[in-house]
This record gives sequence, structure tokens and C-alpha cells, in this order.
Amino acid sequence: MDLVNHLEGRLLFAVPKKGRLNQAALNLLEGADIQFRRENRLDIALVKNLPIALIFLPAADIPTFVGEGQVDLGITGWDQVQEHDAGVRALFRARRFSGEITPEEESERIFKGSGCETVLDLGFGGCKLQVQVPEKGSYTSPKDLIGKNIGTSFVHLAQKYFANLELEEDTAKEGTDVPPVKFTSKLRTKIIELSGSVEAACALGVADGIVDLVESGETMKAAGLKPIDTVTESTAILIKSRKPSNLDLVDLIAARIRGVITAQQYVLCQYNVERSELLAATKIAPGKRAPTVTSLEEDGWVAVSVMVEKKKIAPIMDELSKIGATDILVLDIANTRS
Repeated sequence: MDLVNHLEGRLLFAVPKKGRLNQAALNLLEGADIQFRRENRLDIALVKNLPIALIFLPAADIPTFVGEGQVDLGITGWDQVQEHDAGVRALFRARRFSGEITPEEESERIFKGSGCETVLDLGFGGCKLQVQVPEKGSYTSPKDLIGKNIGTSFVHLAQKYFANLELEEDTAKEGTDVPPVKFTSKLRTKIIELSGSVEAACALGVADGIVDLVESGETMKAAGLKPIDTVTESTAILIKSRKPSNLDLVDLIAARIRGVITAQQYVLCQYNVERSELLAATKIAPGKRAPTVTSLEEDGWVAVSVMVEKKKIAPIMDELSKIGATDILVLDIANTRS
């Protein structure tokens, strides 16, 4: 049976095939009980317990496949979706300048969007897309880079950023003794597309500055660079096509993934407390919705179960102890549903 027949009737779910989002995405799928085996690093894996096929793609390509409806769902970075959307807008703008479409048609197509819809912020892969320059160089402001060479793999976002910067500078010159600038669609700043090792572009003389992702900042510092502005901030997100092949299955997957994320953020706190202190206890730990309270065999005492944000659990335990709560237990949550 050929691949097309294998995929027929299955919802197509794009997953980053490598890079910083790959392992976290795979862990998320495991937590959502999406069972699969990827044979010999193939870029397609059939899910065993659901009618889904996982398609392993570069994170930068996933918004395009989802936006064009070739894939139903995808996990990628918000930065990649913004880059894709900026590219779509740039295409429509170029077609308008060439006379292929009218300004009204351009506005209508941009209003319809790129075809991607954000389903859920996944809470991992946090980073910033920043303008960076040599630490020991003379550039201190983004405007210092106008008309210079900029290396990046985020071509469309960089073009949009410097187009706005140029417009801002040119507008500021109006009404001064500086000769007026004629507004055109042509960018004076040169954007150089690089597919990898962007941080080396300045040291090698390819670029005066770069626009690149920063997570911890260690790579940036090692390359002798410093940030002078942030273009956008990003985390991993779940996106869907505007017309998925199976909306019910999309909703099911989203609910499972949302449950995994909630489970990662919360713990279950259980404790015993005198009923007279219950109101004070519930103010300390009100829970995601409300605590579960049951009576104990001992008169005047209750047992309480409550979901607490993992990052807040230590001070909450301290406060519960102060009001006389006892037998305080903290349990991990494997999964949950809202």
C-alpha cells in the first residue's frame, strides 16, 4: 500500500523535525497519549491509537503547510508564524505595487489572514528575536543600522522592522532643514538571508548587525554581540488550518495537550485543617476553581484537596502551616481536563 493510502482519512499533524522545539514537542505528544513510532528517522509517522499522521517538518515551514491547508495542525514558534504572516503581507504589497491587485484587494486578502489560527500557547521554547550588533562596535541604536547590511533568517520580519524604522526616521526629517526623502517601497537597509550561523555574520564581515533569536544569550555573548532592540517575543504554539479535515479530532488533541500543560503547571495539595480555619485556608489556596472539602471522622476537622500552581507551592505550604493545617501533601499531576 502506498503512502497516500496510508494517510487517507488521517488528520495531518506537523511537528518540528529538529531544533530547539523538537524534544519538548515530542514530550507533549507523549503526555497527550499520542502513540507513534518513527521508523529510521522518516519524516512521517502513523499514530497507533488515533487516526493521525505526524509529519516532521522544519519549524519555519510549518506555518506555510498549515496556512495553505496541506496540514491540519502544527507545533511551531510564534516567531515563525509572524515571519510567515509578514511574508504573506509582503507578497500582497509587492503585487499591489506592481499593479496586479488593487489596494482594496490587498486589504481584503490581508484581512483574511495567512490561513493559520492559533489554538494554544504551549508555554515552552521562550525566546526573543532581537537586533544585535558587535559588543565593541560603534552601533548603539537600531537607527544606526539604517542603510547597513543585516544578516538574518527572519527576512520578512527584519524587512518589516527596518521599513518601519526608515519611515519613522524619514517622517522625523519633515519640517527640518534636512532634504525631504521620497517615500518608496524600496528598503535602503540591505537584508541578507542566512539559513544558519547567523551570529557569525558580523565577525566574518558579512553583516553590520543581525536579527536573530536569543534564548539564554550565551551564544550571543560568545559571538561578541549585544542586543539593542527586541523585534518580537516568542513561545511555542499549537496552530491549526482554517479548514481542518476533522475539527472534532482537532478539538480532542487540543484538549489533551491543554491538560498536559495544566498538569505541568499545577500540583495537587492535600491537607487537614480545623473547620474554623477553612475560610482562611481557602484564601491562602483558593485553587484553580475551588477546593474539594470532605469531613474527617474527627469532629471539627476537614480534609482539603486543591490544585496549586507549582511555582507557588512552597510559600502556600508555609502559610497553611501557620494557620494550623497538618498532614500537608503535595502530589504531581500526570494529566487533567478543564
